[in-house]
Amino acid sequence: MAPWQSLAEQGVAELRAAVLAVDDGAVESLIDAIVAANRIALHGVGREGLMMRALAMRLFHLGLQAHVVGDMTTPPLGKGDLLLVSAGPGHFGTVAALVETASAAGALTACFTAQPGGAVPKACELVVLLPAQTMADDQQPAAASVLPMGSLYEGVQFIAFELLVLRLRDRLGETAETMRARHTNLE
Repeated sequence: MAPWQSLAEQGVAELRAAVLAVDDGAVESLIDAIVAANRIALHGVGREGLMMRALAMRLFHLGLQAHVVGDMTTPPLGKGDLLLVSAGPGHFGTVAALVETASAAGALTACFTAQPGGAVPKACELVVLLPAQTMADDQQPAAASVLPMGSLYEGVQFIAFELLVLRLRDRLGETAETMRARHTNLE
């Protein structure tokens, strides 16, 4: 078994390369959509879903109307709203159904993915490519990540989402203090 430091160096290098490869233009388009949205609903499945929940929390801290699909307080989406989903491998049936529903209601749809040719990203108006191994390609002969299954993609999500929040914070004129003021006191 490889020593901890060796695994850490390889994992961090993979995360760094993937985060640096994210297209700034796609991020800027997503920022525009987030800022313009009346309400934002976020969804992902599995560990991707956990990262989407983390992003929803940060959007709330920025003062945005952000909701996690499936929570009882998630409002209906329509014109002027944004559905933001994750489909790392390019397709999940539940995610595809939500994109279809939101689109039919007039909401803008956006997708984070590692497989832009997949059915879900193709159905969305905005796509941000997070170029990282997912479970769609972790068993391919060329799979190179030291991290198991879709962990590289999920790690890239976390870092990319925090960087997105920093860009949004600047755009919205928020500060660390105004964000902290929106943090729950019920912990």
